[in-house]
Amino acid sequence: MCIDPNTPPPSPRVTRRGVVAAAAVLAGGTALTGAVSGPAAAAGGASGRGSGRPPRGGTLIIDGGALLDPHTGRIIEDAVVVIEDGTVRAAGTRKATRQDVAAVRGRAKTVRAHGRWVLPGLVDAHIHLSTLTDAHRAVSLGATSVRSGSTAFYQDIALRELARWNPGRAPRMRAAGVFITPKPGDTVLADPDLAPLALLKDGVRTPEALRRMVAVNISRGADVIKTRVNERAGSPTENPLTQVYDREQLSATVAAARRGGATVLCHSYSEKGIHDAVMAGVHSIEHGVYLGERTMAEMRRRGTYFTPTLAAMASLAADPDPILAERGRLFLPIARRAVRRAFELGVPIAAGTDSSGGVIDPIGREIELMRESGLPALDAIRTATTGAARLIGLQRTAGRLVRGFRGDAVLVDGDPLRDVSVLKAPSTVISHGFTVDA
Repeated sequence: MCIDPNTPPPSPRVTRRGVVAAAAVLAGGTALTGAVSGPAAAAGGASGRGSGRPPRGGTLIIDGGALLDPHTGRIIEDAVVVIEDGTVRAAGTRKATRQDVAAVRGRAKTVRAHGRWVLPGLVDAHIHLSTLTDAHRAVSLGATSVRSGSTAFYQDIALRELARWNPGRAPRMRAAGVFITPKPGDTVLADPDLAPLALLKDGVRTPEALRRMVAVNISRGADVIKTRVNERAGSPTENPLTQVYDREQLSATVAAARRGGATVLCHSYSEKGIHDAVMAGVHSIEHGVYLGERTMAEMRRRGTYFTPTLAAMASLAADPDPILAERGRLFLPIARRAVRRAFELGVPIAAGTDSSGGVIDPIGREIELMRESGLPALDAIRTATTGAARLIGLQRTAGRLVRGFRGDAVLVDGDPLRDVSVLKAPSTVISHGFTVDA
């Protein structure tokens, strides 16, 4: 059986409106109830029956502290950061920011940062967020911007809209929608337009079926597309070196995503699978344990990113299942060597925890593992700031605290250039100009 690729998915206008309305209610907006709380209330409210626009960001002054710019490596002692309506108005020395402080003082909250270090909000380039609890946990640990690694029922798209209404409840999200995989299982229940895929004898493998699944994702508002070339590492009944899509199938997915304005991230482990994915044009390789130098050279030439998800492998090594624990112990040192060599060859690297299912690792743990793999401290920090921001398309608004960038910051109690592990437990997190409750 084939899916007719010429049958258009339902209009995205209706489905996205429903997602936005639901997220506004969850965030304390007024789409249905008229009640406003949190940042929506602080910003004067926003009515889903009116403009439908989310509230403005917060106005806040970070006073004192050592400000680190990951892009340049510059450190400013006793710095001041001025955030106005969720956007950085100024960041620099006390003298350089004096007029900007005066302009907002009457309406700005002040966060005292003396004795602490101030960095831009961190970016987790691979995380699975399906619940309000997990989303809040991620942002409270410093991940103010994230890229979804897919969800089963479009929860990431709803959470993305929630974050626009209440940035303290969820990180800014680049959503992936549902996973493009040969056997989607119950995921076909996420959307009536996916239901015919359940009748495919061989699963989602034909170009028509792949294009169909990508098109439905994009119609529902997905920013990026997630697919795989290998089986899972986190399932004891699967072999992560078994290839499930060939280069032609991956190319069909990439082409369909590009037509919809999306990039593709690809779950991969085997050397051949990784190479096929890179040659098919994926934007990033996820996990990539057996990434070889031939493929690294191609990734550098193409600008393909490597998101190794070391934290997930470290967690796997501690799994109570002996098969998974042995797999994690085998994979982690190999992945660390791949990270070090990729860095040496100039492959762009981004940090991602691959957290899911109620266990959210701090993105600072991934930075720590990057450092342990041989990256200098500043470069390890860049994988979760400027590097990850560039990967997920937020390089003009995330990863730095400079004028015009979003007002996201983390404050830590030690020097991250001496000990990156301090990034695992920020003392204060600021998202869009609002402090985030722990």
